[in-house]
Amino acid sequence: MDAQSLAVAIKAWGRELGFGAVGIGDVDLSHAEPGLTAWLAAGHHGEMEYMARYGTLRARPAELVTGAVRAISVRLDYPGFDNTRRSASEAILQASHKAFLSRYALGRDYHKVLRARLQALATRIEGEIGAFGYRVFTDSAPVMEVELATKAGLGWRGKHTLLLAREAGSNFFLGEILTDLPLPIDAPSGEHCGACRNCMDVCPTQAIVAPYQLDARRCISYLTIELKGSIPVELRPLIGNRVYGCDDCQLYCPWNKFAQVCDEPDFQARHGLDDVELTELFAWSEAEFNERMSGSAIRRIGYERWLRNLAVGLGNARRALMDRGVEADAMKSRIQQALAGRAENESALVREHVEWALEHA
Repeated sequence: MDAQSLAVAIKAWGRELGFGAVGIGDVDLSHAEPGLTAWLAAGHHGEMEYMARYGTLRARPAELVTGAVRAISVRLDYPGFDNTRRSASEAILQASHKAFLSRYALGRDYHKVLRARLQALATRIEGEIGAFGYRVFTDSAPVMEVELATKAGLGWRGKHTLLLAREAGSNFFLGEILTDLPLPIDAPSGEHCGACRNCMDVCPTQAIVAPYQLDARRCISYLTIELKGSIPVELRPLIGNRVYGCDDCQLYCPWNKFAQVCDEPDFQARHGLDDVELTELFAWSEAEFNERMSGSAIRRIGYERWLRNLAVGLGNARRALMDRGVEADAMKSRIQQALAGRAENESALVREHVEWALEHA
């Protein structure tokens, strides 16, 4: 099979495996290295030491995988923000006593699903042409996946720094196969954000400090997932009821009106996490957390940070419910009792955030 025919076949096999798009690009990311270096120098990566540890290696895929000349980039859609789901997400955000969890994390851990399909694609290629050099990546190694996907024609980097596709918005996962196969490359799609700055304006903590520049230290996804210690006091009120990640920059991006319908069973919400009260989640024991979050990306933050995040959400809900009538008073009372029940928690981190929540009124 010649290179052109193989490239066409790879894309067809990828679609058979459920990928929304497959593209091929080269691995020269030298254009992205100065921006990466400046971002790290500014400290915008926060406590994500692994970002700095690998440094410029992220912009040099050929050093990561010896002999790599191409990246086969794939898009795997998840249930995102079509009109129905957008309305549902907005309703949860407005109901301060409920927990908002980033939509990508409601189902099975995407790393598991995406890696298995990427490996299946690589195995299919190997079955057709014999052994070849490759390595599969699913957000699990120092790879600039958005840059690689952009070069492969899957979309463009939006002002919120995520990849955008005209036909799918941004509600998808990215994965790559770095390979030594000299396949023909696809043309970039061009940028289509124009003058729009919705993502920047709606960010609750103003973490998008300039177009295409994210200060992770202010990002709610970083604060609730990556940050291991105390959430800065000044940012806690801005988090609202977002207890695992934040989708605002995607929720209000006009390109997500083209989000693809996704019926993948692995990505459907588990345990009612798409519509659940904060007090219910706060009542889980550690054993319940570990059992119910088994196979979920959420489990990786651990029970302690889970309670930390929920305490902040409960504190914000308690304040939001002030002076809103008898029904709100009943909910506020339940929140008060839930927080008081964790006031003597064995974790100093949890106690600190519970104390703040009880005083935040």
